[in-house]
Amino acid sequence: MQKEHRSIFKVPIRVQPYLGYRNSDRLLISARALRSGKSGFNKKGRLQAIRTMLAQFASREVPDIKVTLELSGQDGGIECHTATTDREGYVHFDIALQPERELPSNPMWEIVALRWIDGREPQCVEGYILAPGTQTRLAVISDIDDTVIQTGITGGFRAIMRNWQNVVATLPDDRLAIPGADAFYGALGGGRVLPAGNAESTGKQMPATHRPFFYISSSPWNLFSYLVAFMNEKRLPLGPLLLRDWGFNRKTFGAGAHHRHKTASIAAILALYSDMRFVLIGDDTQDDLPAYADAARQFPGRIAAIFIRTASGEALSPAEISAQSSLEASNIPLWLGSSYAVGKQFLSALGFTPGGETEQIVKTVEKVESIEQHFAQ
Repeated sequence: MQKEHRSIFKVPIRVQPYLGYRNSDRLLISARALRSGKSGFNKKGRLQAIRTMLAQFASREVPDIKVTLELSGQDGGIECHTATTDREGYVHFDIALQPERELPSNPMWEIVALRWIDGREPQCVEGYILAPGTQTRLAVISDIDDTVIQTGITGGFRAIMRNWQNVVATLPDDRLAIPGADAFYGALGGGRVLPAGNAESTGKQMPATHRPFFYISSSPWNLFSYLVAFMNEKRLPLGPLLLRDWGFNRKTFGAGAHHRHKTASIAAILALYSDMRFVLIGDDTQDDLPAYADAARQFPGRIAAIFIRTASGEALSPAEISAQSSLEASNIPLWLGSSYAVGKQFLSALGFTPGGETEQIVKTVEKVESIEQHFAQ
Protein backbone atom coordinates (compact mmCIF):
# COMPACT_ATOMS: atom_id res chain seq x y z
CA MET A 1 0.00 0.00 0.00
CA GLN A 2 2.80 2.37 0.88
CA LYS A 3 4.52 1.67 -2.46
CA GLU A 4 1.29 2.44 -4.36
CA HIS A 5 0.91 5.68 -2.41
CA ARG A 6 4.39 6.80 -3.42
CA SER A 7 3.82 5.91 -7.09
CA ILE A 8 0.69 8.06 -7.23
CA PHE A 9 2.60 11.10 -6.09
CA LYS A 10 5.27 10.54 -8.73
CA VAL A 11 2.66 11.60 -11.30
CA PRO A 12 3.35 15.29 -12.05
CA ILE A 13 0.93 18.03 -11.12
CA ARG A 14 -0.45 19.80 -14.14
CA VAL A 15 -2.74 22.81 -14.14
CA GLN A 16 -5.52 22.72 -16.74
CA PRO A 17 -6.57 26.29 -17.57
CA TYR A 18 -10.08 26.85 -18.85
CA LEU A 19 -11.00 29.60 -21.30
CA GLY A 20 -11.50 32.93 -19.55
CA TYR A 21 -13.17 36.19 -20.52
CA ARG A 22 -13.24 39.83 -19.49
CA ASN A 23 -14.83 43.23 -19.97
CA SER A 24 -13.12 46.55 -19.32
CA ASP A 25 -13.12 46.26 -15.52
CA ARG A 26 -13.36 42.56 -14.67
CA LEU A 27 -11.47 39.40 -15.70
CA LEU A 28 -12.52 35.81 -14.97
CA ILE A 29 -10.59 32.60 -15.55
CA SER A 30 -10.56 29.23 -13.78
CA ALA A 31 -8.18 26.27 -13.80
CA ARG A 32 -7.81 22.88 -12.11
CA ALA A 33 -4.77 21.19 -10.61
CA LEU A 34 -4.62 17.47 -11.39
CA ARG A 35 -2.19 14.59 -11.12
CA SER A 36 -2.33 13.20 -14.63
CA GLY A 37 -0.56 13.22 -17.95
CA LYS A 38 -1.47 15.39 -20.90
CA SER A 39 -4.83 14.59 -22.47
CA GLY A 40 -4.23 13.67 -26.10
CA PHE A 41 -6.93 12.39 -28.43
CA ASN A 42 -4.95 10.85 -31.29
CA LYS A 43 -6.46 7.89 -33.11
CA LYS A 44 -5.04 4.72 -31.57
CA GLY A 45 -7.95 2.29 -31.67
CA ARG A 46 -11.04 1.83 -29.51
CA LEU A 47 -9.21 0.40 -26.50
CA GLN A 48 -6.91 3.40 -26.38
CA ALA A 49 -9.92 5.68 -26.82
CA ILE A 50 -11.57 4.08 -23.78
CA ARG A 51 -8.41 4.47 -21.73
CA THR A 52 -8.05 8.11 -22.79
CA MET A 53 -11.63 9.00 -21.91
CA LEU A 54 -11.66 7.11 -18.61
CA ALA A 55 -8.51 9.01 -17.67
CA GLN A 56 -10.49 12.25 -18.03
CA PHE A 57 -12.97 11.08 -15.39
CA ALA A 58 -10.45 9.34 -13.13
CA SER A 59 -8.73 12.60 -12.30
CA ARG A 60 -6.77 13.01 -9.07
CA GLU A 61 -7.38 16.59 -8.11
CA VAL A 62 -4.76 18.41 -6.06
CA PRO A 63 -5.88 20.83 -3.31
CA ASP A 64 -3.84 23.60 -1.67
CA ILE A 65 -1.67 24.40 -4.71
CA LYS A 66 -0.78 28.06 -5.08
CA VAL A 67 -1.33 29.22 -8.65
CA THR A 68 -0.13 32.62 -9.85
CA LEU A 69 -1.87 34.32 -12.75
CA GLU A 70 0.34 36.70 -14.71
CA LEU A 71 -1.13 39.25 -17.08
CA SER A 72 0.31 42.29 -18.76
CA GLY A 73 -0.05 45.53 -16.81
CA GLN A 74 -1.10 48.87 -18.21
CA ASP A 75 2.49 50.11 -18.00
CA GLY A 76 3.84 47.16 -19.97
CA GLY A 77 4.95 45.27 -16.88
CA ILE A 78 3.58 42.01 -15.46
CA GLU A 79 0.71 42.01 -12.96
CA CYS A 80 0.47 38.97 -10.65
CA HIS A 81 -2.49 37.47 -8.80
CA THR A 82 -2.20 34.36 -6.62
CA ALA A 83 -4.94 31.97 -5.47
CA THR A 84 -5.02 28.48 -3.93
CA THR A 85 -6.79 25.41 -5.33
CA ASP A 86 -9.78 24.15 -3.33
CA ARG A 87 -10.49 20.57 -2.23
CA GLU A 88 -11.58 19.64 -5.78
CA GLY A 89 -8.44 21.15 -7.30
CA TYR A 90 -10.19 24.19 -8.76
CA VAL A 91 -8.79 27.71 -8.63
CA HIS A 92 -10.89 30.69 -9.64
CA PHE A 93 -9.66 34.16 -10.52
CA ASP A 94 -12.22 36.99 -10.49
CA ILE A 95 -10.08 40.11 -10.83
CA ALA A 96 -11.15 43.74 -10.69
CA LEU A 97 -9.13 45.52 -13.37
CA GLN A 98 -7.85 48.77 -11.89
CA PRO A 99 -7.47 50.98 -13.74
CA GLU A 100 -9.97 49.83 -16.32
CA ARG A 101 -8.60 48.30 -19.50
CA GLU A 102 -9.99 49.23 -22.87
CA LEU A 103 -11.35 46.43 -24.98
CA PRO A 104 -9.86 45.91 -28.46
CA SER A 105 -11.77 47.08 -31.52
CA ASN A 106 -12.39 43.48 -32.60
CA PRO A 107 -12.67 40.37 -30.38
CA MET A 108 -9.31 39.03 -29.27
CA TRP A 109 -7.85 36.17 -27.27
CA GLU A 110 -5.44 37.68 -24.74
CA ILE A 111 -2.70 35.36 -23.53
CA VAL A 112 -1.88 35.06 -19.84
CA ALA A 113 0.40 32.73 -17.89
CA LEU A 114 -0.37 30.48 -14.91
CA ARG A 115 2.55 29.39 -12.74
CA TRP A 116 2.84 26.86 -9.91
CA ILE A 117 5.45 24.72 -8.18
CA ASP A 118 5.53 20.93 -8.59
CA GLY A 119 7.89 19.66 -5.93
CA ARG A 120 10.70 22.14 -6.32
CA GLU A 121 10.26 22.67 -10.05
CA PRO A 122 8.50 25.83 -11.31
CA GLN A 123 5.84 25.10 -13.94
CA CYS A 124 4.00 27.34 -16.40
CA VAL A 125 1.10 27.03 -18.81
CA GLU A 126 -0.61 29.66 -20.92
CA GLY A 127 -4.26 30.60 -20.61
CA TYR A 128 -6.60 32.48 -22.94
CA ILE A 129 -8.94 35.35 -22.11
CA LEU A 130 -11.68 36.36 -24.56
CA ALA A 131 -11.97 40.14 -24.88
CA PRO A 132 -15.03 41.07 -27.00
CA GLY A 133 -14.47 43.98 -29.37
CA THR A 134 -15.90 47.46 -28.99
CA GLN A 135 -17.15 47.40 -32.59
CA THR A 136 -19.01 44.14 -32.02
CA ARG A 137 -22.37 44.69 -30.40
CA LEU A 138 -23.72 41.17 -30.89
CA ALA A 139 -22.57 37.96 -29.18
CA VAL A 140 -23.77 34.35 -29.06
CA ILE A 141 -24.60 32.08 -26.12
CA SER A 142 -25.05 28.43 -27.13
CA ASP A 143 -25.89 25.18 -25.49
CA ILE A 144 -23.62 22.24 -26.36
CA ASP A 145 -25.47 19.06 -25.41
CA ASP A 146 -27.63 17.92 -28.35
CA THR A 147 -27.26 21.37 -29.92
CA VAL A 148 -23.83 20.91 -31.53
CA ILE A 149 -22.94 17.42 -30.26
CA GLN A 150 -24.87 14.47 -28.86
CA THR A 151 -23.07 14.02 -25.56
CA GLY A 152 -25.22 11.23 -24.14
CA ILE A 153 -24.60 12.37 -20.56
CA THR A 154 -27.33 14.89 -19.82
CA GLY A 155 -29.53 13.54 -17.06
CA GLY A 156 -26.79 11.91 -15.03
CA PHE A 157 -25.47 8.45 -14.31
CA ARG A 158 -28.24 6.46 -16.02
CA ALA A 159 -27.79 8.47 -19.22
CA ILE A 160 -24.07 7.71 -19.13
CA MET A 161 -24.77 3.99 -18.76
CA ARG A 162 -27.16 4.06 -21.72
CA ASN A 163 -24.69 5.93 -23.89
CA TRP A 164 -21.39 4.63 -22.55
CA GLN A 165 -19.92 4.05 -26.03
CA ASN A 166 -20.41 7.70 -27.07
CA VAL A 167 -19.00 8.91 -23.77
CA VAL A 168 -15.89 6.76 -23.34
CA ALA A 169 -15.14 5.03 -26.64
CA THR A 170 -15.43 7.74 -29.30
CA LEU A 171 -12.71 10.31 -29.81
CA PRO A 172 -13.46 13.89 -30.97
CA ASP A 173 -12.62 13.38 -34.65
CA ASP A 174 -15.01 10.41 -34.80
CA ARG A 175 -17.94 12.18 -33.14
CA LEU A 176 -20.65 13.55 -35.39
CA ALA A 177 -21.60 17.19 -35.12
CA ILE A 178 -25.27 18.06 -35.53
CA PRO A 179 -25.74 18.34 -39.33
CA GLY A 180 -25.33 21.88 -40.57
CA ALA A 181 -24.00 23.21 -37.25
CA ASP A 182 -20.63 24.19 -38.72
CA ALA A 183 -22.15 26.37 -41.47
CA PHE A 184 -24.81 27.83 -39.17
CA TYR A 185 -22.38 28.70 -36.38
CA GLY A 186 -19.82 29.91 -38.89
CA ALA A 187 -22.34 32.36 -40.33
CA LEU A 188 -23.13 33.67 -36.86
CA GLY A 189 -19.46 33.89 -35.92
CA GLY A 190 -18.54 35.89 -38.98
CA GLY A 191 -15.12 34.28 -39.39
CA ARG A 192 -13.20 31.89 -37.09
CA VAL A 193 -9.67 32.27 -35.75
CA LEU A 194 -7.86 30.06 -33.25
CA PRO A 195 -5.56 31.56 -30.64
CA ALA A 196 -1.91 30.58 -30.74
CA GLY A 197 1.16 31.39 -28.71
CA ASN A 198 3.49 29.95 -26.09
CA ALA A 199 3.88 29.91 -22.34
CA GLU A 200 6.14 32.97 -22.38
CA SER A 201 3.85 35.14 -24.54
CA THR A 202 1.91 36.90 -21.77
CA GLY A 203 0.36 40.07 -23.13
CA LYS A 204 0.11 38.94 -26.74
CA GLN A 205 -3.22 38.85 -28.57
CA MET A 206 -4.73 36.67 -31.27
CA PRO A 207 -7.93 37.42 -33.23
CA ALA A 208 -11.11 35.58 -32.22
CA THR A 209 -14.34 35.11 -34.16
CA HIS A 210 -15.96 38.35 -35.26
CA ARG A 211 -18.89 37.73 -32.94
CA PRO A 212 -17.93 36.37 -29.49
CA PHE A 213 -19.23 32.92 -28.53
CA PHE A 214 -19.99 31.54 -25.07
CA TYR A 215 -20.97 27.90 -24.52
CA ILE A 216 -23.00 26.54 -21.61
CA SER A 217 -23.21 22.80 -20.95
CA SER A 218 -24.22 20.33 -18.27
CA SER A 219 -21.14 18.30 -19.18
CA PRO A 220 -18.53 17.99 -16.41
CA TRP A 221 -15.28 19.94 -16.49
CA ASN A 222 -13.54 16.60 -17.09
CA LEU A 223 -14.69 16.87 -20.73
CA PHE A 224 -13.24 20.35 -21.33
CA SER A 225 -10.26 19.19 -23.43
CA TYR A 226 -12.46 16.73 -25.31
CA LEU A 227 -15.03 19.39 -26.23
CA VAL A 228 -12.36 21.88 -27.32
CA ALA A 229 -10.75 19.21 -29.51
CA PHE A 230 -14.19 18.39 -30.97
CA MET A 231 -14.88 22.05 -31.80
CA ASN A 232 -11.50 22.34 -33.44
CA GLU A 233 -12.05 19.18 -35.49
CA LYS A 234 -15.52 20.30 -36.65
CA ARG A 235 -14.47 23.91 -37.34
CA LEU A 236 -16.91 25.40 -34.83
CA PRO A 237 -16.35 28.89 -33.37
CA LEU A 238 -14.34 28.72 -30.16
CA GLY A 239 -15.39 30.50 -26.99
CA PRO A 240 -15.38 30.13 -23.19
CA LEU A 241 -17.07 26.94 -21.99
CA LEU A 242 -19.15 27.13 -18.82
CA LEU A 243 -19.34 23.50 -17.67
CA ARG A 244 -20.27 21.97 -14.30
CA ASP A 245 -18.57 20.25 -11.40
CA TRP A 246 -20.35 16.94 -10.98
CA GLY A 247 -21.06 15.36 -7.63
CA PHE A 248 -23.21 12.32 -6.96
CA ASN A 249 -26.09 14.20 -5.38
CA ARG A 250 -29.38 15.80 -6.38
CA LYS A 251 -27.86 19.26 -6.55
CA THR A 252 -25.65 18.36 -9.51
CA PHE A 253 -27.69 15.72 -11.36
CA GLY A 254 -31.00 16.02 -13.17
CA ALA A 255 -32.99 18.57 -15.15
CA GLY A 256 -33.35 20.98 -12.24
CA ALA A 257 -29.58 21.29 -11.83
CA HIS A 258 -29.17 21.85 -15.56
CA HIS A 259 -31.81 24.60 -15.57
CA ARG A 260 -30.23 26.38 -12.60
CA HIS A 261 -26.76 26.18 -14.15
CA LYS A 262 -27.98 27.49 -17.48
CA THR A 263 -30.07 30.39 -16.16
CA ALA A 264 -27.34 31.50 -13.73
CA SER A 265 -24.64 31.32 -16.41
CA ILE A 266 -26.68 33.30 -18.94
CA ALA A 267 -27.51 35.97 -16.36
CA ALA A 268 -23.84 36.30 -15.38
CA ILE A 269 -22.72 36.79 -18.99
CA LEU A 270 -25.45 39.30 -19.83
CA ALA A 271 -24.69 41.26 -16.65
CA LEU A 272 -20.97 41.35 -17.45
CA TYR A 273 -21.58 42.68 -20.99
CA SER A 274 -24.39 45.13 -20.34
CA ASP A 275 -23.91 47.01 -23.62
CA MET A 276 -24.17 43.95 -25.89
CA ARG A 277 -27.10 42.03 -27.33
CA PHE A 278 -27.12 38.24 -27.59
CA VAL A 279 -28.34 35.44 -29.81
CA LEU A 280 -29.30 32.34 -27.79
CA ILE A 281 -29.07 28.83 -29.30
CA GLY A 282 -30.35 25.61 -27.74
CA ASP A 283 -32.55 22.57 -28.26
CA ASP A 284 -35.79 21.11 -26.95
CA THR A 285 -34.32 18.28 -24.87
CA GLN A 286 -33.41 20.28 -21.73
CA ASP A 287 -36.00 23.05 -21.39
CA ASP A 288 -33.76 25.59 -23.09
CA LEU A 289 -36.72 27.58 -24.41
CA PRO A 290 -38.12 28.40 -20.92
CA ALA A 291 -34.61 29.26 -19.71
CA TYR A 292 -34.09 31.64 -22.63
CA ALA A 293 -37.51 33.24 -22.11
CA ASP A 294 -36.51 33.83 -18.47
CA ALA A 295 -33.37 35.61 -19.69
CA ALA A 296 -35.44 37.77 -22.05
CA ARG A 297 -37.74 38.80 -19.19
CA GLN A 298 -34.83 39.49 -16.81
CA PHE A 299 -32.86 41.46 -19.42
CA PRO A 300 -35.42 43.27 -21.62
CA GLY A 301 -34.10 44.44 -24.96
CA ARG A 302 -30.91 42.36 -24.69
CA ILE A 303 -31.93 39.24 -26.65
CA ALA A 304 -31.66 39.70 -30.43
CA ALA A 305 -32.97 36.26 -31.47
CA ILE A 306 -33.46 32.72 -30.19
CA PHE A 307 -32.81 29.50 -32.11
CA ILE A 308 -34.15 26.21 -30.75
CA ARG A 309 -33.27 22.98 -32.54
CA THR A 310 -36.20 20.56 -32.23
CA ALA A 311 -34.29 17.34 -31.63
CA SER A 312 -36.76 15.32 -29.56
CA GLY A 313 -39.62 15.11 -32.07
CA GLU A 314 -42.07 15.71 -29.23
CA ALA A 315 -44.72 18.42 -28.98
CA LEU A 316 -43.91 21.52 -26.97
CA SER A 317 -44.53 21.20 -23.24
CA PRO A 318 -46.83 23.66 -21.43
CA ALA A 319 -43.74 25.49 -20.12
CA GLU A 320 -42.33 25.77 -23.66
CA ILE A 321 -45.67 27.00 -25.05
CA SER A 322 -45.79 29.66 -22.34
CA ALA A 323 -42.20 30.68 -23.14
CA GLN A 324 -42.99 30.89 -26.86
CA SER A 325 -45.96 33.17 -26.17
CA SER A 326 -43.83 35.38 -23.93
CA LEU A 327 -41.16 35.78 -26.61
CA GLU A 328 -43.71 36.52 -29.31
CA ALA A 329 -45.26 39.20 -27.09
CA SER A 330 -41.79 40.75 -26.70
CA ASN A 331 -41.23 40.67 -30.50
CA ILE A 332 -38.10 38.53 -30.12
CA PRO A 333 -37.45 36.48 -33.29
CA LEU A 334 -37.79 32.76 -32.47
CA TRP A 335 -36.84 29.86 -34.73
CA LEU A 336 -38.01 26.33 -33.93
CA GLY A 337 -36.80 23.70 -36.38
CA SER A 338 -34.86 20.48 -36.85
CA SER A 339 -32.55 21.61 -39.68
CA TYR A 340 -29.77 24.17 -39.27
CA ALA A 341 -29.86 24.60 -43.04
CA VAL A 342 -33.37 26.08 -42.71
CA GLY A 343 -32.22 27.95 -39.63
CA LYS A 344 -29.46 29.57 -41.68
CA GLN A 345 -32.11 30.88 -44.10
CA PHE A 346 -33.96 32.36 -41.13
CA LEU A 347 -30.64 33.83 -39.99
CA SER A 348 -30.12 35.53 -43.34
CA ALA A 349 -33.67 36.89 -43.32
CA LEU A 350 -32.89 38.61 -40.01
CA GLY A 351 -29.78 40.21 -41.50
CA PHE A 352 -27.21 38.13 -39.61
CA THR A 353 -24.67 37.99 -42.42
CA PRO A 354 -21.00 37.32 -41.62
CA GLY A 355 -19.67 40.53 -40.06
CA GLY A 356 -23.01 42.20 -40.76
CA GLU A 357 -22.90 44.81 -38.00
CA THR A 358 -19.54 46.17 -39.24
CA GLU A 359 -17.64 46.08 -42.51
CA GLN A 360 -14.56 44.50 -40.99
CA ILE A 361 -14.29 40.69 -40.93
CA VAL A 362 -11.56 39.05 -38.90
CA LYS A 363 -9.32 37.03 -41.21
CA THR A 364 -8.38 33.47 -40.32
CA VAL A 365 -4.84 32.92 -39.13
CA GLU A 366 -3.09 30.94 -41.88
CA LYS A 367 -0.77 28.93 -39.71
CA VAL A 368 -2.19 27.55 -36.45
CA GLU A 369 -0.96 24.58 -34.48
CA SER A 370 -3.37 22.00 -33.09
CA ILE A 371 -5.75 23.42 -30.48
CA GLU A 372 -4.88 20.48 -28.19
CA GLN A 373 -1.34 21.82 -27.83
CA HIS A 374 -2.70 25.07 -26.46
CA PHE A 375 -5.59 23.96 -24.25
CA ALA A 376 -5.04 20.29 -23.35
CA GLN A 377 -1.71 20.67 -21.59
